[in-house]
Amino acid sequence: MLGTHLNKHVGLILGFLFFLNCTITISAQEEQQASIPLISYIQSLENRFNIKFSYLNEDLENLTITIPQQTTTLDTILKFIQEKFQIRIEKLDDRYYTMVKDNTVDLCGHVLDNFAENSIPGSTIEILGTNRALITNDDGKFTINGVPKDASIRIRYLGYLTKNMSVAEFLSHGDCPNILMSPHLEQLNEVIVYQFLTTGIIKENDASISLNTAEFGILPGQIEPDILQTVQALPGIKSIDETVSDINVRGGTNDQNLVLWNGIKMYQSGHFFGLISAFNPYLTDKVTIYKNGTPSAYGDGVSSVIQMETSNTIAEQWKGGAGFNLISGDFYTEVPISNKLGVQFAGRRSTTDFISTPTYNQFFDRAFQDSEISDQNNNAVDDDIVRDEDFYFYDFSGKILYNINDDHQFRLSAIQINNDLKYVETDLTNNATSTSLLKQSNTSVGGQLQSQWTERFSSLLNVYYSRYNLDAENVFGNQSQLLFQNNQVIENAAKLDTEFKLNDRFNWNNGYQYIETGITNATILNQPLFQSEIKGVIRIHAPYTEINYHSSQNKFIARIGSRFNYIENIGTFTKLVVEPRLNLNFKLANYLRAEVLGEFKSQTTNQIIDLEQNFLGVEKRRWILSNDGTLPVTQSKQGSVGINYEKNNFYIGVEGFYKSVDGISTRTQGFQNSNQFSGEIGSYEVQGVEFLINKKGDNYSTWLSYAYNKNDYTFDSIVPQTFPNNLDIRHTVTFASTYTFKNLKLGIGINYRTGKPYTQPLDGIEGLDTDFSPARINYKEPNSSRLPEYLRADASAVYSFPLGRRVKANAGLSLLNMTNRRNTLNRYYRVNENDEIETVDNVSLGITPNFSFRIDF
Repeated sequence: MLGTHLNKHVGLILGFLFFLNCTITISAQEEQQASIPLISYIQSLENRFNIKFSYLNEDLENLTITIPQQTTTLDTILKFIQEKFQIRIEKLDDRYYTMVKDNTVDLCGHVLDNFAENSIPGSTIEILGTNRALITNDDGKFTINGVPKDASIRIRYLGYLTKNMSVAEFLSHGDCPNILMSPHLEQLNEVIVYQFLTTGIIKENDASISLNTAEFGILPGQIEPDILQTVQALPGIKSIDETVSDINVRGGTNDQNLVLWNGIKMYQSGHFFGLISAFNPYLTDKVTIYKNGTPSAYGDGVSSVIQMETSNTIAEQWKGGAGFNLISGDFYTEVPISNKLGVQFAGRRSTTDFISTPTYNQFFDRAFQDSEISDQNNNAVDDDIVRDEDFYFYDFSGKILYNINDDHQFRLSAIQINNDLKYVETDLTNNATSTSLLKQSNTSVGGQLQSQWTERFSSLLNVYYSRYNLDAENVFGNQSQLLFQNNQVIENAAKLDTEFKLNDRFNWNNGYQYIETGITNATILNQPLFQSEIKGVIRIHAPYTEINYHSSQNKFIARIGSRFNYIENIGTFTKLVVEPRLNLNFKLANYLRAEVLGEFKSQTTNQIIDLEQNFLGVEKRRWILSNDGTLPVTQSKQGSVGINYEKNNFYIGVEGFYKSVDGISTRTQGFQNSNQFSGEIGSYEVQGVEFLINKKGDNYSTWLSYAYNKNDYTFDSIVPQTFPNNLDIRHTVTFASTYTFKNLKLGIGINYRTGKPYTQPLDGIEGLDTDFSPARINYKEPNSSRLPEYLRADASAVYSFPLGRRVKANAGLSLLNMTNRRNTLNRYYRVNENDEIETVDNVSLGITPNFSFRIDF
């Protein structure tokens, strides 16, 4: 009995001891596997292995770790921490280590169709908010390293719905997950836009040309996307004097182009006497050019519309950039203050007043020393002249973007453009000194309110104020004679544009525009004393309407409208001008479409050219208003027919056009003969053909363009009544090519055109009439002679490279007129002090290098 009890007690004791041992063992294991702060564990490692870690508390303070069981060595422990927490650990020496939290992750995946059966090779994988993207391989797989953990991923492929997901969502599907794409079953309309020349240049379905500066590639001679230089690469657009302030579209003068910046009319477009565009391209988001078939919302500009728009969306994150070339330096920035408020700002200033570069010297020679003078025996006239100049320019622009709510957005834009010059010229031969001062500025402010009232009805209200001022002062004859000229334009305008979607096929646009333009021209001459100040104001009330239609599959697209301009020159005249507009685009066959365009247009502002051969030439053109007397309202009619073919990156386009412009004056056309000051009123007619052929590959683009123009004046009081236009360039040819190799872009091109017309004096002694004082030149029939042909070869190269995760850089090198050909741009005649006729030839830029460097982030 006692043994039995004893055995029971012994069994209970042994059982208790076994239970206690198991409990202690389990507790020890649980204690070993319990989660503790990572910082505490790292401190224990420092004591255990006699080492030191350097780290930021905020990187580690919220992290906990379960103490690993089988990581007994320091290396295995550190490897475990790196893999588990994405912390980069670097050994500095035997004792010291650094720990940095890695905010990126490596991703891989496999893109399949929705049935997980077929891979989708060539799918695009984008990391939103960065410039990183790749495509899947032949098996539909991809790997991308260093993706920010807070980023989002976009996966897309033609024919499938685009898929967006965050990195966290992507990782939740496991390592290298299968990404299933759903087919896009919507029937797609035929693509009818044409991309040609270089990336970022597109011909739209309404025959307009759009330039996307963010996607712009490279053009020969350009290392920066100068807007008004770029448009001259298009058929039918050129500048016969190599400037951006004298752009000729289908035979028209520069003042016949309507230049808009964020809906504001600009009366100044160039720096450095028109050799550089005055608009910063790095904030400009889109440029649209209309040569014909212009929407009825646009009045003015009988030759073309060039519309520039800065970005209209608030940036997702702060970005910007800065750069310099051998003429100027610039910067730009876009700052999102909140999800409803953003700011854009850009500025540029020349370095020409304190740094002399080869580019500046060539530009300066083009502006001031580009004349080759010869006497009546064709002998060169070499005057000993000393020149001194102080010149600079600057511009800045800004935009405030405020989203009132999802349906209403307000935008406020402002731009300031300035040119400032002091120029002193001393003729040592004749001991004469002349001083010239020029100040030119354009200040503009505008506001836009975009409203979406219903799903079908929206409106855009645009209001602006624009002020242009030109002060030109010349002091001649050793400071004895002073001539001062002032030209001032002040314009206020408001436009309300509405769009109503009648159904899926029809849109109805209506609107009203009010424009008030005041122009002042003042002239003061001290010897002989003369003073003049002419002021005028014109008000225009312009309602307009337009119907837009597109058929199924876009086989037929039409835009038909009209604009009604009620013009009132205060105290002078009133006039109603009706302007119908037509724009048709239709499919002829596969890959082949045709377009029919037509428009009536008018304008009430023009530039008169007083003695263009005098100092500053084009920059001293002065804006004036139509008065229905000495200068009527200028009106144009234009029609064109075009055919476009594109297949497999091979594009051919041809367009024939006819344009008639009435109500021009010899004072606005730049005559340099006996008709220069006559002020005769007449017209001109242009008949022409434009042709473009372009072949593109994955890394190259080659094109050939040709334009034929026959451009004739008609003036009833001039003999003969019909003769070639000053801008009658019969044949223009461009051949160019661009090539991209990895991060390097190359461009080279040749431009050829026939010479412009000019007027010669009569031969021999009949060429000079000495019965007048000073003597006058007797001319042959107007524009009966032509200058030699023009030929120029340009080249450029741009290399891009990263400077950091978000910082990109590029360096560019260009060479204008690389053969250094001396092209004659203009020729005129004058009488010297010895009553002899001198020939003055204005010549083109010589060989002109330029270099640029910039960073973007």
